[in-house]
Amino acid sequence: MSQPPTRNNTDARPITSPASRCDLREVSRVGAFFTVRTQSADPGAARATRHSPRAEGFLPLAEVYTPERLSERIADLAARLGTGELRVAASLTFQATAARLWALSLGSAVLTGDVPDLGPCRLWWHPSHPVPDDLWLPAPTALRRVTPPVDRIHASVMRGHLVPLHQAIRSVCPVSGHLLWGNAGSALAGTLRILDAWCLAQGDPERAQEATQLTRSLLAVPELRDTGTLHAPSTFTRRSCCLYYRVPRGTPCGDCVLRCSGGLSRPS
Repeated sequence: MSQPPTRNNTDARPITSPASRCDLREVSRVGAFFTVRTQSADPGAARATRHSPRAEGFLPLAEVYTPERLSERIADLAARLGTGELRVAASLTFQATAARLWALSLGSAVLTGDVPDLGPCRLWWHPSHPVPDDLWLPAPTALRRVTPPVDRIHASVMRGHLVPLHQAIRSVCPVSGHLLWGNAGSALAGTLRILDAWCLAQGDPERAQEATQLTRSLLAVPELRDTGTLHAPSTFTRRSCCLYYRVPRGTPCGDCVLRCSGGLSRPS
């Protein structure tokens, strides 16, 4: 297993190669969470402005991570879930974002060898579109292959998104930091479970093994190393709870620590 990637906290921007295009069509074959809109309007066309992400209601994730936008997103999700506990919606907001980012980066690394530049100013999100139509990455480019895939995924997903989002969510809502990182670990393991099954169904055990190795390396980074245990590509047990069981008709997830401890507490 490769060593956990090194980090430079003074620079959260992945190194990109403008000339290196990243083809995500094969990745989208795995499923909805591995799919992202990629077309880009011709800047010289008269209709380009009308078909830009902003014009169609998308927001760059860098903007979504600001306190005002993030508070709106959390409140909206809480209302749709029917819960008055904002920390539950904050938890699930983080987990949903992590799941999409892991799927696009891990799926691409395994199936194409490239890791897309998912910079928060380049990746756009729509507040009312369901998966897979929620994300738009116009004309995707790949991070340069100057470091191992695990380092590029770490730079793109962890440093580019999850670390700043983790900080932003905790600044607007009182939710456990350990819980949020547990959500990231769980989302990564869920991505592996889907990708592993798909690769094996395609008769490609080598890629399935590569996906597992990358996932184990990512789970070894400082933020994720204590989030749970990956027993097998299809089995992960986390050491925290995402709180989904606290929404109306919600239950503990399959990898939840509460399934082992038996300790449940619902709001009155």
